Amino acid sequence: MPARRHPTARQVRLGAELRKLREAAGLKATEAASLLGASSVQMSQIEAAISGVSEQRLRRLAAHYACTDDVFIDALAAMATDRTRGWWEEYRRLLPAPFLDLAELEHHATFLQEVALPHIPGLLQTEDYARAVYSFRVPELPDHELELRVRHRMQRKVILEEPAPVPYEAVIHEAALRIRVSDRTASRAQLSSLLELSEAEHITLRVIPFDLDGFAGATSTMKYAGGAVPKLDTVVRDAPHGTAFIDSEAQLDAFRTLFRRVEAVSLQPNQSRDFIHRLAKEL
Repeated sequence: MPARRHPTARQVRLGAELRKLREAAGLKATEAASLLGASSVQMSQIEAAISGVSEQRLRRLAAHYACTDDVFIDALAAMATDRTRGWWEEYRRLLPAPFLDLAELEHHATFLQEVALPHIPGLLQTEDYARAVYSFRVPELPDHELELRVRHRMQRKVILEEPAPVPYEAVIHEAALRIRVSDRTASRAQLSSLLELSEAEHITLRVIPFDLDGFAGATSTMKYAGGAVPKLDTVVRDAPHGTAFIDSEAQLDAFRTLFRRVEAVSLQPNQSRDFIHRLAKEL
């Protein structure tokens, strides 16, 4: 397979999982390579996602690594053979790679959970709201790039609108509901959109009011994407250096616990709808 110049986050994840399996088996890269009749350089390139791996080779490696989790191996094989070229590909070389990686992650997710404090989650934003958020960026974006980002964000919503939509749950702090990133009209439209979305069976919205006791999670903002199996779950967080895709088992377990704790102190969905409705009437 030809070398990749810019592997996607999904391809990097596959290589990382193969490396974890090898290390758990106590094998060096040179030993694993010899099992395939390959060089250590080729093995390193596979694990670094610079090169792809065929399903046959992947299953041979899994057998040599004595991995008996067939469901997990099947999921890795599906990743290795996936040739999906989704709608996000039209933005390649137009937007930073994390934009495409996020759209691909959401496309393959079995469920999505978000905790949002300063802003409405991107998947739930109206076009005016998204444009206002991107307009405040420093350094300022050129008009054409700003519109590209807004269009990309709007297209991400397809996963919530398909015949078989992704189950989605969001916990939103009152701060995000009240902050007017644009004007009163845009804020009212955003709240109305949230109310409409909350009526869908696959979308669950919860609110954390300012005056709710027991919430100290001011740094809890995150997106949790379910994988084909729990081992392939991913957490996405915005960091000072850019978007971070987190996949270590210890961290995933910590974020699962974090989401449960945030969910536990939030209002129930029906109470949350009433809360959003009251805020909309105040505008």
